[in-house]
Amino acid sequence: MIEYLMKLIVGLGNPDKKYQNTRHNLGQNIIINYVKSELNNSFSEKSSLLAQICETGQGINKNIFAISTDYMNNSGLTVQKIANFYKISPSDIYIIHDDLDLPVGEYKIQFDRGPAGHNGIKSIIENLNTQQFNRIRIGIGKSQNNIPVEDYVLQPFSKEELVVINNITPEIIKKIDDLTSTI
Repeated sequence: MIEYLMKLIVGLGNPDKKYQNTRHNLGQNIIINYVKSELNNSFSEKSSLLAQICETGQGINKNIFAISTDYMNNSGLTVQKIANFYKISPSDIYIIHDDLDLPVGEYKIQFDRGPAGHNGIKSIIENLNTQQFNRIRIGIGKSQNNIPVEDYVLQPFSKEELVVINNITPEIIKKIDDLTSTI
């Protein structure tokens, strides 16, 4: 029997340029950084998968790094299409995303968790019909000054927050390296 060693690592975010440096695009920005700086590689547009993809490894021993070309709330369709195309089981999927429940710069790696109000994660659970995938939750802090959550997540980080995010990013990139180093 052939053992597949493929892993799918997806950074959540929104595709439009106006969202690039927002809190909600943190997962996507970390994956883009990782592919460019650590892998010295780039993404290829895969319109049938609704994603930009970077493949590393060979044959059935690959890591697939992806960012959706669709909006955050539709992330599940992208993840489902990629997982089906490459025949990747949910337990080999890693979703990197922003999290309001963690202070800025804190992160947790968890498996088999509910969406906790995150619409991108909710979409993935609905499309995969399971929550048994891995998540790297990166804190963006709670909304301040009564700013509605939907507005807060679409704002850029403050200068102070950006320093914290920039300081924690190498550690998260090391974790991604560790998770994908079986190839």
